[in-house]
Amino acid sequence: MKNKDIIYNGLKKYFGFDTFKGNQEAIINSILSGKDTFVLMPTGGGKSLCYQLPALLMEGTAIIISPLIALMKNQVDAMRSYSEKDGIAHFLNSSLTKAEIEEVKKDIVSGKTKMLYVAPESLTKQENIEFLRSVPISFYAVDEAHCISEWGHDFRPEYRRIRPIINEISPRPIIALTATATPKVQHDIQKTLGMTNAEVFKSSFNRPNLNYEVRKKTDQIDKEIIKYILSQGRKSGIVYCLSRKKVDDFAEILQANNIRALPYHAGMDAATRSSNQDAFLMEKADVIVATIAFGMGIDKPDVRYVIHYNIPKSLEGYYQETGRAGRDGGEGKCIAFYSEKDLQKLERFMQGKPVSEQEIGKQLLLETAAYAETSVCRRKMLLHYFGENFDLPNCENCDNCLNPKIKVEAKELLITVLEAITALKEKQKAEYIIDFLVGKESSDIETYGHDQLEEFGSGEDEEESTWEVVIRQALLDNYLKKEIENYGILKITKKGKDFLKNPVSFKITKIDEDEDDISDLESEDSDIMASGGVSGGAADPVLFSMMKDLRKKLSKKLNVPPYVIFQPSSLEAMATSYPITLDELQNIPGVGSGKAKRYGKEFVELIKKHVEENDITRPEDLRVKTVPNKSKLKVSIVQAIDRKVALDDLAESKGIDFNEMLSEVEAIVYSGTKINIDYFLNEVMSQDVIDDIYAYFKETEKDDLEKAQEELPEYDETEIRLVRIKFFSELAN
Repeated sequence: MKNKDIIYNGLKKYFGFDTFKGNQEAIINSILSGKDTFVLMPTGGGKSLCYQLPALLMEGTAIIISPLIALMKNQVDAMRSYSEKDGIAHFLNSSLTKAEIEEVKKDIVSGKTKMLYVAPESLTKQENIEFLRSVPISFYAVDEAHCISEWGHDFRPEYRRIRPIINEISPRPIIALTATATPKVQHDIQKTLGMTNAEVFKSSFNRPNLNYEVRKKTDQIDKEIIKYILSQGRKSGIVYCLSRKKVDDFAEILQANNIRALPYHAGMDAATRSSNQDAFLMEKADVIVATIAFGMGIDKPDVRYVIHYNIPKSLEGYYQETGRAGRDGGEGKCIAFYSEKDLQKLERFMQGKPVSEQEIGKQLLLETAAYAETSVCRRKMLLHYFGENFDLPNCENCDNCLNPKIKVEAKELLITVLEAITALKEKQKAEYIIDFLVGKESSDIETYGHDQLEEFGSGEDEEESTWEVVIRQALLDNYLKKEIENYGILKITKKGKDFLKNPVSFKITKIDEDEDDISDLESEDSDIMASGGVSGGAADPVLFSMMKDLRKKLSKKLNVPPYVIFQPSSLEAMATSYPITLDELQNIPGVGSGKAKRYGKEFVELIKKHVEENDITRPEDLRVKTVPNKSKLKVSIVQAIDRKVALDDLAESKGIDFNEMLSEVEAIVYSGTKINIDYFLNEVMSQDVIDDIYAYFKETEKDDLEKAQEELPEYDETEIRLVRIKFFSELAN
């Protein structure tokens, strides 16, 4: 019987299919002919079958190295469902008893087992190495192979040891499979597994059915996500959060709002985690709130939306996680929420790690930030990241293509960038090149003597953000490329060199300016919130304007700056949800019971009158119902301040850094709770300093920390924030 007949008969017999998808047949032929094989195939493309079918057809047992116990169980259950005998597939990991391990070994020795799933940790145990040396092995499959690379989104150091262990057991062909790998990661995987001569099969990373959207993260995010999930009825979805605590908290919030949601993260006990996963697969739950631990290899075809509560730390992670939507080819909505604060948090997580790891992490974060902030087609940018060109001008299924921004000519700017890179001998990364262009005199630039070059400062007339856009677009249009071995260093391509000799039109997206003002209603009072974030715009500009007039009138009467009464972001939220009672007003961000009682009466009367006169149907009362103990930390901070506990000691006892402690205290006073931190101020600052900063806040027209630092250069940020807390507490609450 010919090879072709054997594999088609096997496909029909074991899996019930008549035809293969994409590269599957060629990949299986490569393994059957004993070649090392590298498979790059997006989620839902049918990677598992590429090693499952050859394992069933070949002599001996295939060793499948897989990173997660839950994933192994899922795959083994699936394989057993295709066969009459359970022994056809087994896993070997820490969840098994000694008796179960003996049963597995017996089935392998008898030749029943065609596939053995192992975690890399189990593979390195001496007793397992010795056992596997005694049995015939058909080939090794390394699933989720991106875990090998430090540049991959889910690096596992134990994956680095796979090749030496394979050599120790019995060298056989290797198939490495991953759903996400940049050219850099692919190179790293092949080098580490000693398979640089492997046959490479790369499928397109384009998932046309997925809609990509990035939204600015505001303090209304919980409400926004709940509204979206409720609008989806009983469709299946995943919400990814950065921390385990956030997963638990947000799952509870969704449950409190009548959404069938369950949490999933590595900190839960195995039984609960497995039970929650099964509930989602069996449609007893509609939403899983998870860390990235959830989803690897989970074969649920009808996930209709994937929401990222926090922007992920790499584009590979983002692609992998969004890839869990619409695996059946149907609708798949991918919404990511992005804020600078999340980016800073991810950077903080890297502190304390080895310098090389921090450098890698920083580069990956820069790519993610570029994706979140870009105005070009998101699909084009994602595919470019994975080394694939997308030539259509408009993908018609991402927020930037559906709402395109204005393009402007930037031919001269690209010439300036290419000349700067040439002057720097193509040895620098984007951040360095931008510093060089704008003439920033950093220690590195001076050390290398680059400040003496003619091109230094040649781009000082443009903002750094403009140069970021030019470089990003030049990479997408293949005028520049990033070197694979030394990640991040920019090189000029042949197309870029041709452009320098004969420049052609080159367009970039126009950068929006003056985004600080809500509806341009009153330029003197910008919408930059206390946190420094830009507001998203009020739903009812007429009401917003009336409330600002009322706030101004009250500020004159009470002799306090307008922002002390209500922050612009709070007014904006009022002009969106129309609170008409003091209780409803307390659901507005930044309005606690103290502030509502002190200033709220006239505002809710104004809103009520406006609603009645204009016959406004208020939005459905979708209030994010919180769950008990949500404000436990804030309550304990207020109690500790009442006991006069020093704020630095308090931060240490809560396991947070001092800046985070200040942010918590700021949130407490902004929501209207009155506290007294004089005992701490008097210990760490002189009365003159306190009086000087206090007077500044009393006179300024808007609450802007950056502006305060500019106006008060002799004081550091911490001193200014501490006095601002005292000021707010005394005058606003």
